[in-house]
Amino acid sequence: MDLSVVIVNWNTKDLLRGCLQSVYRTVKDISFEVIVVDNASQDRSVAMLKEDFPEVQVIENDTNKGFGAANNQALRVMRGRYALLLNTDTVLTDGAVRQLFSFLERHPDAAMACGQLLNEDGSRQNSVAAFPTLLTLLFNTSVLEYLFPARYPSKRQDYEGPVEVESCIGACLMVRKKTIDEVGLFDERFFFFLEETDWAFRMKKAGWKVCFIHSAAIYHFQGRSIGHGVESRIAFYRSRYAYFRKWYKRPYYILARFLIFGRLTVDWVSMAAANLLLLGANRKIRTRLAVYSRLVLWHLQGCP
Repeated sequence: MDLSVVIVNWNTKDLLRGCLQSVYRTVKDISFEVIVVDNASQDRSVAMLKEDFPEVQVIENDTNKGFGAANNQALRVMRGRYALLLNTDTVLTDGAVRQLFSFLERHPDAAMACGQLLNEDGSRQNSVAAFPTLLTLLFNTSVLEYLFPARYPSKRQDYEGPVEVESCIGACLMVRKKTIDEVGLFDERFFFFLEETDWAFRMKKAGWKVCFIHSAAIYHFQGRSIGHGVESRIAFYRSRYAYFRKWYKRPYYILARFLIFGRLTVDWVSMAAANLLLLGANRKIRTRLAVYSRLVLWHLQGCP
């Protein structure tokens, strides 16, 4: 078996259907299996799979185990030499998987490869990520990408070929099974967000390369699989702190928390001032202020 396509689903039945249709439409001349792990969906996702995709191996959970833990369930039983991890809100284009697969076949020192994520209108999304550091907390990522393009690749750059990067965005990435066996599965302390960043960091520490293949295009309907509400933002901050706590000494971790809370407080003050000046008439600003208020309160409560 060449490839194991792994998809984690949570109440995204229609997105899941579209993602699977793109898999069967575009993956050619590669032997593959598909494993879907369902995190206790209530939207008849599993029934849809059994009716429309009976060949798919389905792992049904009775609770939402999170992204990393659910992926691990599939990675433990996969038969492929590579795993293709897909979010349900992705749609593959012709040749995308073949390009990732061929690259890893030709470069045995590469552990992970990802392609160019696209918005629905075809514009580029960020497809790679830098490892979180105090520098990335102090400055906006776009500023670092502009000042240090070689150190921080971005969607604004054009590439003639594959580029070595620090980490891939987890919406679509292909990983070598040999590397998984060496460095281990996802760290399940990360419920959602930064699992792939932690994974890539461990791979790099073990001497493997992580690469971006710009010509492999994947549509990504960003945010539809988890949403943009306050709970997803809290999950992001929780994973951020878990990453700093895991990889850095306590003084560095404490400083990182201070910087994160400081920037969040500045954002809250800015939204509060804008809301006051506009007498609460702007709905978008009111909504953002509500989100920032909840995030500040969560921090003041000790990030439970």
